[in-house]
Amino acid sequence: MSQLGPVGSFVKHHYRHFNAAALVDAAQGYEAFLQSGGRMMVTLGGAMSTAELGLSLAEMIRRDKVHLITCTGANLEEDIFNLVAHDFYERVPHYRDLTRADEKALLDRHMNRVTDTCIPEMEAMRRIEKAMLAEWTGADARGERYFPHEFFYRLISSGALKEHYQIDPKNSWMLAACEKNLPLVVPGWEDSTLGNMFAAAVIRKDVKNVHTVRTGIEYMTWLADFYTETAKAKPLGMFQICGGISGDFPICVVPMLHQDLEREAPLWGYFCQISDSTTSYGSYSGAVPNEKITWGKLSVDTPSFIIESDATIVAPLIFAYLLGW
Repeated sequence: MSQLGPVGSFVKHHYRHFNAAALVDAAQGYEAFLQSGGRMMVTLGGAMSTAELGLSLAEMIRRDKVHLITCTGANLEEDIFNLVAHDFYERVPHYRDLTRADEKALLDRHMNRVTDTCIPEMEAMRRIEKAMLAEWTGADARGERYFPHEFFYRLISSGALKEHYQIDPKNSWMLAACEKNLPLVVPGWEDSTLGNMFAAAVIRKDVKNVHTVRTGIEYMTWLADFYTETAKAKPLGMFQICGGISGDFPICVVPMLHQDLEREAPLWGYFCQISDSTTSYGSYSGAVPNEKITWGKLSVDTPSFIIESDATIVAPLIFAYLLGW
């Protein structure tokens, strides 16, 4: 076990029961899995980039404690929105008290609200749209195709955004991922602000070939090969933050390999999910670990953890534990 820092020591001493104990168990399981040679996939749902998870996730990436990220299109782009427009964001601490008229007033100022945080349309979304449109149209003209995250990596690497950085670059998980050329999977990218903007560019004929941006099916075929090759030497684990497609999509690669491709591949070697959504009545779209056994995703012996709490609180604590903070 690595040396615990002040946060990790506090957590280890005080978090002894219930969801608090599950947090410690999951962190220790994550650490043991890496020490045994495993590699970890982190999945990002919800609005974790707008919650500025990059403050801890970026360092996890830099220290090779994350080897693959699956995220929603929103989390892919919102880390970059925050990078270039942080000073223009507005926090609304009393968002629960907003009236419909208050919400309309935010819209009129082009401030798009995510819980207690408003993303500025002009400084964030339109700035990135302009820069990304140049990437899309350039690739389109050359007959080239890239995944959504690859377009971001190209944009970051070009240096076109550097003059607009408004946070310390070390706190952007996308910059850290780009520096590492970390594999990313972004299922359902079309359901994002930039996905909508790309669709508009296709409708306007700015982009002639709709296939210039590669699709979710191509992400799955890539993931199938990645999992097959990676798991030959090192087991792959899954650390799921929030629910939805970012968790549901990649975990299905294992039963697909077994049932549809009839390939030999181990099951996921570690699993943890953080969510405050109750699994009853279909309110949470991801099955709990025991149910995943029936789908051929996890084994009876897979170290599995459920932390029913707010991911914006839990994930940074676990990352701090693992980083020795």
